[in-house]
Amino acid sequence: MRNHAPPHRDDAAPETLLEQTARALVAIVLQLTLVITAAASPPGGDGNSGSTSVSSPTSGRSMAVATAMTTASGAASSAHALLCGSPSAPASTAAPGDPIEADTPGSDGTRMFPAGQPFMLTFTTRARANDTLVWQIADAWSNVQASGQFAVSGGAQAVSLRCVSTLAGYFAISATLRSAGGTLPSRGTRPADIATFGVLPDLAGTLPAPSYPHQDLHRFGGQGAAFLLPGEHCCPGDGYRPLYTDLGLTWVNDNRNWYLMEPNGPNTFDPATYPLARYFRQGDLLRLIQLDGIPAWASPTGTATHSYAPTSLSRYQDFMRRVGQESSKTRNRYFPAQSRNYYQVTWEPDYGSGLPWRDSDASFVAMYRATWQGIHAGDPNALVMGTTNATVSANTQWLQRLAQLGIAQYLDGVTVHGYYDVGTSPSHPPERLVGNSAPGMAALALPASMRALRRQITDMLKPGARLFVTETGISYDLGSAYGSTYPTANVLYAHGAVVVRTHLILLGEGADVTYLFFAADFPVQVGYGLFFDLVGPQGGAAGSTSVSPKPAALAAAAMTRIIDGTNTLGPVNATPAGVYAYAFQQLNGGKVITAAWAHSNAVWNASAGFSAAYQVGYKLQVDAPGTSGQVSVLDIMGNASSVGYSNGVVALTLSETPIYVISRNAAVVKANVTTPTGYVAQ
Repeated sequence: MRNHAPPHRDDAAPETLLEQTARALVAIVLQLTLVITAAASPPGGDGNSGSTSVSSPTSGRSMAVATAMTTASGAASSAHALLCGSPSAPASTAAPGDPIEADTPGSDGTRMFPAGQPFMLTFTTRARANDTLVWQIADAWSNVQASGQFAVSGGAQAVSLRCVSTLAGYFAISATLRSAGGTLPSRGTRPADIATFGVLPDLAGTLPAPSYPHQDLHRFGGQGAAFLLPGEHCCPGDGYRPLYTDLGLTWVNDNRNWYLMEPNGPNTFDPATYPLARYFRQGDLLRLIQLDGIPAWASPTGTATHSYAPTSLSRYQDFMRRVGQESSKTRNRYFPAQSRNYYQVTWEPDYGSGLPWRDSDASFVAMYRATWQGIHAGDPNALVMGTTNATVSANTQWLQRLAQLGIAQYLDGVTVHGYYDVGTSPSHPPERLVGNSAPGMAALALPASMRALRRQITDMLKPGARLFVTETGISYDLGSAYGSTYPTANVLYAHGAVVVRTHLILLGEGADVTYLFFAADFPVQVGYGLFFDLVGPQGGAAGSTSVSPKPAALAAAAMTRIIDGTNTLGPVNATPAGVYAYAFQQLNGGKVITAAWAHSNAVWNASAGFSAAYQVGYKLQVDAPGTSGQVSVLDIMGNASSVGYSNGVVALTLSETPIYVISRNAAVVKANVTTPTGYVAQ
């Protein structure tokens, strides 16, 4: 539903002279970049085809930047634009194929590019006769950021435009032939009418890169793989680079499950010789070691299971000791800057899950005791964590029940999955149940359920016990299906907004680490991917080999660059109903970052559309009373503007997509937040 877009600049207040100058300078720089890079291209690589071409950014821009520039005093610190040069001479291409295709070749496989780096936009046409290709590039709000047209000859040909963008974010290319019509075909789970790419933000001038005293202070992980590099394939291959490193995801699951390590009998796993997967050996991806499940030969049922304790806890404990030895050796060799090893014992043992616990509570706690004792015998720097139920509220219930049996003695920290509703989707955002008239329903809203979980952890474990949310994903709405007309642009916009809001709430309410689920679309459970899978119409069952980004991918990449390397300060006090604000501070006493947005169920539903026009005014204290100055405001995609404040307060206009306010006076912000119960800054 492309009509749900933020107002273009024409509808806002007039630009100041300084803003106009900044925009003009950016346009000049981008044009010079295009000229310089074109001159450096091989002969014929970017020549003029002789056809007409128009390519210029519109005045529309993402809501957060436009709002900041028009509702606060002070001009923008920078302007952002996407520009494309003249079309190249046509090149021959394969005759069979779709009438119109578009792509951005030359990326690292993710179809994402650094801001300011030139990239190629290639259109392939197979027109029956001479025609004109009309194209445009729209952002996540369906604002057109670049457009043009050029003549094409009958037959198969490819024409390229050299583009460059200082505007970060998600972009959707669309194209048609003026006379013959037609549009871009669907590819895998990506619908027809669009081909997508992304531009990663450059925050160097706004937010200094954090310094990590320990490597395990990174806050973002992920699930799902995409085998994008040449020669890589499922499943021994590296499915994490470049996708995870581009997204800013550091934590990855690494399996040391008993049923995988010793499927046929005891004492076959040798900690001295077992090889670390090669994609971990660079030391930049961190391991969360998975321990769930037992082999058939050790199972009371005679089959491999997650549902029962092993028949011999002593053999189980000995295996865990050897896992601890291997992991300790691995950390010392490959991860010397990591302070601990982290182990997750069970995986969604909920009674109604796919891996339900069917044994007794006493057996569950006995298995945790054997795990804890075995792991710690082999690894003196271990953190053993659980119980990893499917929803935040279920984790609280299980911990509360099992505390009576002494499970706290065998937990160094807590792992949970961060689901909060029946279907976590655009129509079921994390704020949906906030303020519900039924107290039991209101308690299931993500902020409330996280606070209950933190209270339970504090009752059981020492202050500062680590809390890892090791899976939370946002799907399309229940009942949806991949297809040529679905998802719509409006659904993609909403999906990206809800992904980011969910993980900001998890971190803002006191999680140390949060995992994004899933890398790319996969079958049956529709839409969880941050990326489209371009191969299978139902997604990639065993890891994707060709992907293109959704808005969620670029919004997540901005979030990780902004929030990683921080401590949580907590939710901002006394926010109005429907306003959400969480404060963070960079490690080592760095800058303060406040993420803020607004949500209303009344404007957020599949039938009427997920509103991108909804706005709420909000005043945030960023400095001491009586002071004035400037703060940087980043939109959901990481585009920066400079906004003035007076009397220590900045006036913001919030929408359903989060913005990030960067300020310096930590004391003022800390005085206006509530630290999550039991949370201790690292």
